[in-house]
Amino acid sequence: MKTNKLIIIYRPLLTLIVALLPLCVAGARTVAPFNEGWFFKKAENLPANLGENWLPVNIPHTWNTDDMQLQKNAFYAGEAWYKKTYTPGSGLADKRIFLRFQGVASVAEVFVNGELAGNHKGAFSAFAIEISHLLKFGEANEILVKADNSPRPDVIPINQTLFGVYGGMYRPVELIVTDKINIAVTDYASPGIYISQKNVSQKSADVSIKIKVENKNHKQADIKIITSIYESGGKLKTRSESEVAVLPQGRQTFIQPLVVKKPHLWQGLSDPYLYRTVVQLVSEGKIIDEVVQPLGLRHFELKAGGGMYLNGKKIPMYGVCRHQDRLGYGSALSDAQHDEDLAIIREVGATTIRFAHYQQAERIYAKCDSIGFVVWAEIPFVNRVSGQESENAKQQLTELIRQNYNHPSIYVWGLHNEVYSPYNYTVALTTDLNDLAKSEDPDRYTASVNGYSAVDQKANLNADIQGINRYFGWYEGKTGDLEQWISGMERDFQDYKVMLAEYGAEANIEQQTETTGDRGNYFSQFYPETFATKFHEIQWGIIAKHPWLTASYVWNTFDFATPVNTQGGVEARNLKGLVTFDRKTKKDAFYWYKANWSSEPTLYLTQRRNIIRENEITDVTVYSNCGTPKLFVNGLEIKEFKQGTTSVHFIFPNVKLKIGENRIEAKVENKNKILSDSILWLYNPDNKKEKENPVQTSENKEHSGL
Repeated sequence: MKTNKLIIIYRPLLTLIVALLPLCVAGARTVAPFNEGWFFKKAENLPANLGENWLPVNIPHTWNTDDMQLQKNAFYAGEAWYKKTYTPGSGLADKRIFLRFQGVASVAEVFVNGELAGNHKGAFSAFAIEISHLLKFGEANEILVKADNSPRPDVIPINQTLFGVYGGMYRPVELIVTDKINIAVTDYASPGIYISQKNVSQKSADVSIKIKVENKNHKQADIKIITSIYESGGKLKTRSESEVAVLPQGRQTFIQPLVVKKPHLWQGLSDPYLYRTVVQLVSEGKIIDEVVQPLGLRHFELKAGGGMYLNGKKIPMYGVCRHQDRLGYGSALSDAQHDEDLAIIREVGATTIRFAHYQQAERIYAKCDSIGFVVWAEIPFVNRVSGQESENAKQQLTELIRQNYNHPSIYVWGLHNEVYSPYNYTVALTTDLNDLAKSEDPDRYTASVNGYSAVDQKANLNADIQGINRYFGWYEGKTGDLEQWISGMERDFQDYKVMLAEYGAEANIEQQTETTGDRGNYFSQFYPETFATKFHEIQWGIIAKHPWLTASYVWNTFDFATPVNTQGGVEARNLKGLVTFDRKTKKDAFYWYKANWSSEPTLYLTQRRNIIRENEITDVTVYSNCGTPKLFVNGLEIKEFKQGTTSVHFIFPNVKLKIGENRIEAKVENKNKILSDSILWLYNPDNKKEKENPVQTSENKEHSGL
């Protein structure tokens, strides 16, 4: 490995940058991908000789790509092994060498040349292990990783009921080489530097950089720490230098304060401006280590009943939730796939994302910084309590915070979701988690989530924000009951910061109906898209009228795997997504939110997949955020319409269809351009009420956009 030039890494983006600074480079850190050339074997109690029948794989990799997605209760959860040969050059013998795993599910053990190098419990957070002392330099070394995704009562999540924990080394691996004096790599796999900010305004911002340094030499080292903040174009904004003595024992922490005058603020989606913070260790005029992190200068303030203020400006909190898995890939996703998910979320017009129910890929948080999303990050303490997960929950919360501390997009740390009994244990643990979060990061909010009707559950009263999951019209009551619930909460809990943390209904695009009631049939296997569309029309219409809710989050952006359930006639699938599991089809409800949330001109006809029609007289629904649309049925204009639940919702009632093909077309003028959308319906009075979806036309399969 070459070490004669300085390579800086802003780790979440995996972006290599050559530093152009007037200092000599001597053995500074290198970070290299360690993803190719692995071999994989699924086996319990692997013998010492490792055996045969290893399959070549590259990382990211999961062994549950198919079995966790296509058939319920048919997936493998257990041990599997990865091995790789690594030959470090003899010139690295005086360096420190680490392996950093971004995600191994869910319990990992790492061996080097047959010796245990370290272990980790938790599928979703990164971990770093030093392997220097186990390597033979100039020779081939065997790296062996055991991964086990069996549910355990001492590792959260303790079951696979709400979502699947895909086994494997499903996120990238990095090989990190540093000098013996270095910024900490094994501080819960964090960047080793922590950027805090106070008194942020357009005039100035106070920035404090905490740097954790280690010295593995045998004597004290006198070095210089230089912290520089650069503008996005590369110009130096401000710098601080300190002469420090680093002792050869333990890990030492140094603080460097800086003042940024007339800062360019990070203003979310409208202006996600990022500075670059560069921390260097310098010895005898030579850079011996360097770490780069993002800096977005901003101040969040969440007001009870008043919403979110970013740098003093109120911003809408149009929220969606996101699960990371994808059909055919499981959780082993590429950067391009993560980016595509965020592009879809940007398209729908969301301003905030709840990354549920676990720490997500580093790529995700870094892209949210640069796009401008406001982010809720949380740990996988969900659904059930064993009484044995306390230490692991605290570990994973510490990892979540330290690894993501510097991301300006994150405004809240999520402590748990729908955990209740055993009562005394759970109350105590949730209290401890909140105290831990505040000790690690006193400047951000904390959130807890319950599924009850009020905020007075004692296990959920310990955080700054109360998230509540309500599914009126799906698991309980009628769709419109959301209005009464919110009104009652406004009356009884005026001084609480309350968010609707989840709401939604399942929608199978292969199941359609022309008429819906005011509640979906959760206990059946018939989850028509039509009902979910109506559900969202009603519930967002209610939410939009109640700004007392500080935020709301649609569950979910994408369909996802639930490997122990069958829902909507599809095994191992939750169908509450606005977009299908393969990301190929955006459901009607997606365009409902796009029309309501996005500034992009949107015109959309619903029920494009409900082609076979059995009613001669029907309503036609159009979403338009460009003004009142015109509707044409078989070339004839339909002029009568009524306003729906929001200003973008247009319902043309009592439209008469002819037997055979009916072309439905909507048009609207926007900035001297005509936008149009059209669908095809086939009507016959003999069509049966329960029907299969016929051969689709290309225009009905997916909205082509405008």
